[in-house]
Formats: sequence, C-alpha cells, structure tokens
Amino acid sequence: MLDAIRWDSDLIRRYDLAGPRYTSYPTAVQFHGQVGTFDLFHALRDSRKALRPLSLYVHVPFCANICYYCACNKVITKDRGRAAPYLQRLEQEIQLIACHLDPAQKVEQLHFGGGTPTFLSHDELRQLMAQLRKHFNLLEDDSGDYGIEIDPREADWSTMGLLRELGFNRVSIGLQDLDPAVQRAVNRLQSLEETRAVIDAARTLQFRSINIDLIYGLPKQTPENFARTVEEVISLQPDRLSVFNYAHLPERFMPQRRINGNELPAPAQKLEMLERTIEQLTAAGYRYIGMDHFALPDDELAIAQEEETLQRNFQGYTTHGHCDLIGLGVSAISQIGDLYCQNSSDLNEYQNTLAAAQLATSRGLVCNADDRLRRAVIQQLICNFSLQFAEIEQQFNIDFQGYFGALWPQLQGMASDGLIALDRERITVLPAGRLLVRSVCMVFDAYLEQQNRQRFSRVI
Repeated sequence: MLDAIRWDSDLIRRYDLAGPRYTSYPTAVQFHGQVGTFDLFHALRDSRKALRPLSLYVHVPFCANICYYCACNKVITKDRGRAAPYLQRLEQEIQLIACHLDPAQKVEQLHFGGGTPTFLSHDELRQLMAQLRKHFNLLEDDSGDYGIEIDPREADWSTMGLLRELGFNRVSIGLQDLDPAVQRAVNRLQSLEETRAVIDAARTLQFRSINIDLIYGLPKQTPENFARTVEEVISLQPDRLSVFNYAHLPERFMPQRRINGNELPAPAQKLEMLERTIEQLTAAGYRYIGMDHFALPDDELAIAQEEETLQRNFQGYTTHGHCDLIGLGVSAISQIGDLYCQNSSDLNEYQNTLAAAQLATSRGLVCNADDRLRRAVIQQLICNFSLQFAEIEQQFNIDFQGYFGALWPQLQGMASDGLIALDRERITVLPAGRLLVRSVCMVFDAYLEQQNRQRFSRVI
C-alpha cells in the first residue's frame, strides 16, 4: 500500500536531523547575488521558444495581525491603503515579465500566497486578476489549478463568492490549532465556527479542493489537546491537510521572540502529537503523501503519487512541476528551466526598483549538470519514495553507483537500519523511513556539509 507508514521511534530519534524541505534543489540557501535580470530575461526567452506552460505565484505580503509563529515574508499593518502602491508596482512587474513570454503559453496553475491575500479589497482583487488576465493566458474553462490562501478571519461568504467569480477553484485555509490557550499564546484567535463558515461557502460555491494547515509543537500544545483539534478538523473533511512541525528559530524570525520558550512542548510530546495525528488521519482515510502532507485517496496529489507523476516545487507537492514557475511580488521565487531567481525581500527596495522600470531580481542561481542530476534524484525520492537507477542513468548518461560511489556506505547504513531497501537497481524508501524521507534526500545534497544546519527545521 503506497501510503503505508510504520512508526519507529528508534529510527526517528536517530535520523531526526535539521535539513532542507527540498521545495527546490539546490535550495534557496545557495542563491547568490550574481544572478540578475539579464539571466531572467534569457530564461524567459527560452521558455517562450519552447512554449512551456506556466505556473504563476503572486505574493501579497500584508497582514492585519501578527501570528507569533510565522516565518513568512510579511508586512503587519492595519492601514489597508498600503496595498495600493504595492499593487501599482506589482502590475508593472506583471507587464515587464509578460512581454517576454508568448500569449500561447497557458497558465495551468495560479497561486496567491502571503501574508494574507484577502487583505486586499474586493476591487483590488478584481483589478489584480484583470491585469493577470490581460497579460497572461489564464484558462477560462475552470480547468486550471487556481488557488489562494485564506485566513477565515479575513473572509466571508461574499469574499468566497468573489474569489470563485474571479476563477479560483482551490483554497488553502490557515488554522494551526483550535485550542483557545494555544491560540492566545501565538496571537491567532480563530474559532471553529469561522473556519467552518468559509469551508461551507467553498463547498457551496463548488471550489474543487480545500486544504487546511495545522502546526504541531506550538506553545501550550499537548498531545491530548492537539488530538482534539485534529478530530475537529477531520469532521470538516478537507481534501488535503498539511501538518507542519513548528520550528522555533527566534534568532531568525523576530515575531517568534514573543513566544515563551518555556511553554513549548518537549520533543517527546511533539513526537507523540505527530504519531497520534498520523493514526487519526489514517483511520479517517487520508493518505500520507510525504513531507507533512496528507490527502484523500481521490485527490489529485494522491492519484499522481499512485501514477508516479507527482512533482515538487516552491509551491510544495504539485501536479504542475513541468510548468515554468513565475514568481511575482516581493520575495517571490521563480523557477524557469535551470534558473532559480528571487525578488528582493525588502518591500521598499522591491517597490523602488520597479518604480525605476527595473525588475526587482536580487539573487538566484543557474543549475549546473550535477545540480540537475541530484535534483532529479531528490525529486524521485521525495515524491515517489523510490528511485530507479536505470531511469537516472539513461536521462543523464551516467553509471549511478559509480557516480555516487562515495555515498554508498551511507546508503548501506540506512538500509541496515531499515530506512530504505537498497539493491543494484533501485532505492525504495520503506514504510518506517517515509516520515524521514528528507534524511534520505540529504545524502544526495552536495551543499549540505557547507551549510549551517540551524537555518533548517528538523525532519520531524
């Protein structure tokens, strides 16, 4: 059974290390300032020539309230007027990017993230979508994968109706935890009723998919109260669930300094929360996709994993990894062919650069041959829990065991521990190793030894 997981506490203790989440390889930690707009224009030209389909990501950084756990690029403000100058520059960016692409390139995937995208007024959302439709080939038949992140405290029935009218057919809802004590400790008071109202609206309006985000490891959480949250969430029947491990990194993320470290659950309690959550979701019929993600068996992600067509990019698990990803907005990341590039993460710098009619590309990298090879290996492992050496050998014209000979003792050790099965033809991530698939991927990461592991969250 593809979604089988076996809980092995000893294995988890041994391999629960800090490491990347591999939404890309190489990871964003490797980005550097020698990549700029010239590289982006060159990549866009190649995309246009090949008529590759597109995935658009639009970053809306504004939030009216601060959530102490948050590590996203955001601007906390009650002043809704701050959105207007940002949208003006965002529209400039849309125009500057789109003129280097072909109108025949279809936008198969669109995602609004943040921040809180519904911080924007209805008129602003309409105007932004009108600009995107004017300059990109958005699908009109509802066949695209068009999603938006929703804070139920910022949305009501009229908001959901507008989003559906604008072409969105997927919603991702931030919930995190339902316990009032936990919510107060992270400054996110959000009732079950608010969340249910948004979900009811989405179902009535025939949104195709609903995702709910949960976080375990927050202050004042216990295995018992988090299990109650999971039980309530299961009753809402989302199509997908993301259950993230809270990474407490106050030295990197200023809002986290408001969290009382003494109120965080102990590592053993966090493991118990995850184990119980997996039991609850499995009993309710959800499949473990990998990397904190669960989905119902008829969901596109679950079907893609069964068919070994699942992929992963900066938007997480996806069925649109074949698309060129165009990131729009402050801090947004693009992946176009072998180019990764990121806009400035500073709002003023982003706006001022575009005000001067220049793109705000600030850093990135161009993958070399070794990067492409290792990216393919990691993608197969993290999406399919298996890797056929012959496929990689044929694609990259190498002898797998010869190329990765130095890694073989490490892989054999994982095989001895029961994390993977290893033979001359393939690597298979075993049920006891699926929760730790990041640790398997880390073996193939050529950059990891040079990096400060404190920049990453732990595997579990």
